[in-house]
Formats: sequence, structure tokens, C-alpha cells
Amino acid sequence: MSYGREARSFLFATVATASVGAGAVLGVLHERSVASAGASVPEAATVEYGRRLLRETALLMGPDHEDPAMRYTGARLACASCHLETGTKPGTLSLMQSASRYPRPSPRDGGVRDLRDRINGCMLRSMNGRELPRDSVEMIAMEAYIYHLGERYAASSESRRAASEPAAFAEPKRAADPVAGEVVYAERCAVCHGADGQGLRATLEPADGYVFPPLWGSDSYNDGAGMHRVLTAASFIKARMPLGQPDLTDDQAFDVAAYINSHPRPAMSGLERDYPERSTKPLDSPYGPWADPFPAEQHKYGPYAEIRAWYAAQREAQSGDH
Repeated sequence: MSYGREARSFLFATVATASVGAGAVLGVLHERSVASAGASVPEAATVEYGRRLLRETALLMGPDHEDPAMRYTGARLACASCHLETGTKPGTLSLMQSASRYPRPSPRDGGVRDLRDRINGCMLRSMNGRELPRDSVEMIAMEAYIYHLGERYAASSESRRAASEPAAFAEPKRAADPVAGEVVYAERCAVCHGADGQGLRATLEPADGYVFPPLWGSDSYNDGAGMHRVLTAASFIKARMPLGQPDLTDDQAFDVAAYINSHPRPAMSGLERDYPERSTKPLDSPYGPWADPFPAEQHKYGPYAEIRAWYAAQREAQSGDH
């Protein structure tokens, strides 16, 4: 029996606000999401395998896998490179509440997308790879793990749900400065990610991935990834970096994000098809086309206040027409 998106949306909203019994509901939802595809949960698609896929992505799905059919990622990053502690750390880019947020509209492609779609978005962009089949063991295991995290979150106390990170990033009222960011990078980032931005390998075997991921170059996220946007990267950096001591100022996070994203990285094809409704495109999207007259350099580095004001004026004019 098909389990419709509308019913799932209602149940996800219920889970997001409930604290008693929410874990059980999430488990049922995962089973039904698999059943809706006309399949039973594969025995190998365990929560533990899903966790390993996030932590050991390069080894289990990377470009060096002995089975060419299992080479899903083009980079040797791990999902846990961004989703720290395999998504279990509350706060920025935590996966603890992700299951409760899908399905939802996706302005990037103009449709309504579920959790599997979101995972594949990361595979294509952040991992510079290819989509997992929706009914694959790997897809179902990662989905199961994320649902499991939702169960853990629902059963956690308020204190365990609280994020331990600085105040949220506040966008400076200027353009980001990659030259200033280079100084920040050398002082605070290079010790882990390398002076050349190529990270620190876990072992001499490329398939083992990285202890600290590369931030640009062929083994990093591609130019269609969310982290390639300066405001997105700055928000993550302010909240989480340097690892274990996130104490950068807003200006430092802004500038070092610009420096990191000023370097070459893999190119994703078809980016011109993103955001079919151009007015919904993020202001800091570094690739066109845009609905506004501002230059690519300003979209990449800011300042963003002028762009934001232009869109506000357009919305006001359109509302006046009606």
C-alpha cells in the first residue's frame, strides 16, 4: 500500500513537536517508507551499517573501492566531515532532527523531496559523486541510521539536546575578504587542514580517507555544494571551527570562508538548472543565472544587504500589483 507524502508530512510534523513516543513513531515511519517502495528492509541495511557509511564513506563507497559498482563518491571525504561525530553532535549540521524535517519543498529543484532525495543531493554535491539507488542497502541503511538518531533525540533530555557552540554567525555589513581570510587560515586552520588545504590523510591508503578533510582541490566538495556558498560556510565555521575550540569572530569566519571558496574545486554540471524559480536562489549562490542585476563577484562574496533590499523591493512591488 502506498504511503502518501501528505500523510508522511503530517506525521513528521507530529514527531517534530512530540517528546513522548516520538522515537517509536520514527521507527514506524522508517519501516513504512521502505514498504512504500514495495520492499522489505534488507537484512544488511542495519543502523550500524548506516553509521559506518557516514563515518567510513571513502572506504565503503569511495572512488578506490575494489568493486566499481560501489564507487558512489567522487571525493574521499566522509559524511562525518561535515556532520560531526556522525551527526550526533547537537547544533549546526547535526542529523539528530533530520528525519522529522522531510519530506519538504526543495527550491533548488522546485519539487517536494524526501530524506532519500536529500541524501542523494549530498552524494551529488558535497561528495562530488553519483546517486545511490533509492532501494539500495546503502540508502536504506543511512536512512535507518538517521531515523535512529531521531529516536535518540526524542528520548533525550533537554540538556542533552542543547548545542554547545558560539552565538550564531552574524553577517558582516561588507564584502568578504579572501586576502584577510588567508591570514586567518594560516593561523587557525592550516595546522589541521594543511597549508595547501589538502587535509590530513588517515593512512597512506587513499581509500581510508582523511582525519581532517581537504577544503579545496579534487578530493573536496564540488561547486554545487551548499558549503561552496560563503554564508553557509561561514555559519558552519563560526559554530564548529577550529575543531574543539570554535572561537572565531564573525569577520574571521566570513573571510576564511571566502578564502577557502576562492580555490579551485570539482565542477558540477547542470548548475544552471538549479532554482527554477530564480527569486528563491540564495543570495550567496556563486553561480548564475540570478533573477537580479548584481554581478557574480557580489553574489560570491557580498556585500549582501543591497541584493537583499532589491529582492524586498521586488516583492513589495508585486504585492502592490495585486
